[in-house]
Amino acid sequence: MPPSQQAPLTPASRSTPGPSRRPFFAAAAMLVIGEAMFWTMLAAVQTGSGPAVLDGQVHDVLVGLRSPWATAVLGAVTTVTSPLSMTVGGLALAVGWAVWKREIWRPALLIGAMMATFALSTLIKQQVGRARPPARDFLLGPDDALSFPSGHTFGAGVFLFVLAYLLVSGLTTRTTAVLAYAAAAIGTGAVALSRLYLGYHWLTDVLASIGLAIAVTGLVMLVDGLRAARRPAPAARTVADPVPVERAGGPPADAPTSGAPSADAPTAGAPSADRRRTPLRPDAQRLADHDRSG
Repeated sequence: MPPSQQAPLTPASRSTPGPSRRPFFAAAAMLVIGEAMFWTMLAAVQTGSGPAVLDGQVHDVLVGLRSPWATAVLGAVTTVTSPLSMTVGGLALAVGWAVWKREIWRPALLIGAMMATFALSTLIKQQVGRARPPARDFLLGPDDALSFPSGHTFGAGVFLFVLAYLLVSGLTTRTTAVLAYAAAAIGTGAVALSRLYLGYHWLTDVLASIGLAIAVTGLVMLVDGLRAARRPAPAARTVADPVPVERAGGPPADAPTSGAPSADAPTAGAPSADRRRTPLRPDAQRLADHDRSG
């Protein structure tokens, strides 16, 4: 049979490939980048050098650029993304997700990330003890909480980045994933700008919060990837032997070709099947039959 008329050959068994390492590399990269940003900002705040030199200058520039419409827009942004609003919104979204999709793991990841954000922000604020900018520049009333890091920016960043990851991981194209993460970055940047514009934080406060949000997102990706890697792989599928493809109008694939003897056809000089099945009588029996007939 010509090779072109045969079905493609496949291996007898095909093993399922293991989980890709790319998510782990992405998670590690986000952890490193986020931690580097946070510790750089913390060192600058404690030493009064590096990016901390720009804190006062950025604050004065934004105070001088204030306008009624910008105050209204950025005031609404900071009100919607307050720690209390983000906590309530995240909890409601997680519960709705669990009921609608009938899954627990991803909503639990989102809630866990938000709870870790609140606890970590409170702990760092108490340990660093940095004061806010002058109270005369506050546009939405007094606030006696500590300044480093920005709780608004940290909470909004974790919520948006983790939500983007949970929505697009393994389900959509790369373009959709890029757009989702870009939207999360823009939203986090808008919250950071609102905190600077309204006079409640320094530049290093919001930069440190962005770094922490990236690191927490990387940690969520790592936990989710480890859980996926520990799932048992599906059993290998066995592929049946290929079946030859018959030509249209031709003899079956198992029919003998012309000029070649069939496996069942007797060959020349060989006894037939009936003769082979009839046992030969011994000579004594033949002599007895001869005497009886004579």
